Amino acid sequence: MTFAILNGDLVNRAEAKVDIEDRGYVFGDGVYEVIRVYNGKMFTGKEHLERFERSSANIGIHLPYGAEQITGMLEELVEKNNLQLGIIYMQVTRGVAPRVHAFPDQNVTPALTAFTREMPRPLAGLANGVKTILTEDIRWLRCDIKSLNLLGNILAKQKAAEQGCYEAIQHRGQDVTEGSSSNIFIVKNGIVTTHQSDNLILKGITKDVILQLCSANNIPVEEQTFTLDELAAADEVFLSSTTSEVMPIVKLDGKKVGNGAPGPVTRKLQELFVAEVENQCGTL
Repeated sequence: MTFAILNGDLVNRAEAKVDIEDRGYVFGDGVYEVIRVYNGKMFTGKEHLERFERSSANIGIHLPYGAEQITGMLEELVEKNNLQLGIIYMQVTRGVAPRVHAFPDQNVTPALTAFTREMPRPLAGLANGVKTILTEDIRWLRCDIKSLNLLGNILAKQKAAEQGCYEAIQHRGQDVTEGSSSNIFIVKNGIVTTHQSDNLILKGITKDVILQLCSANNIPVEEQTFTLDELAAADEVFLSSTTSEVMPIVKLDGKKVGNGAPGPVTRKLQELFVAEVENQCGTL
């Protein structure tokens, strides 16, 4: 039997059902998180839960459980499902109420759900790099909220998939923002640059780990906007996310990045990232 969390209870996943008027279903009125699990342990679980709380507060949802209680639930879920390598997906919606755009009365209880899924590390991409495309960023202006409303991201990712690419790198005019489900980094003359954490991108947990690793290992790093021209001229480009780790990008719109192979700074950050994972979760 596989288990899921439904409103604080551990239940048979097949029985984890929500009402058809749940506001997450009819409006996308909720937020979510994806947490990586290595060796049966959550990686950066505390940071993910902090972002979960922040996203919820930003849309006026009061979580029905505290961070410590949710952490206990998730740890039990991982143990019950015997998950060693994979992800936890969790979300909270505003709850079940008649379909009216304005927030329902205060007596509506937010709905918290979570499930696990086995997911291997993307080793081929990590070793050889991946291909990407460029696409205009059509999303709303609060990308810092990890909202269930992902249609813009989905359309960008599908465009990439149709062209045999791993990711779509989005831009607003000449300014690069982020991938459809990742943060984007460039390397020029040994300096790592990534978009500042503001309302136009999601403040990635893996991105923050990379910034900390750069700082601790004397790798120059800047958080600031960079342009399409700077992206095209970069020596190295890589992306980061919970499931992609530190992923080299070797092609952009069919053109080679640098010499067409993962670069030395990217390789160094991959090594440092794996060491950090192993420090928290054990040998990979």
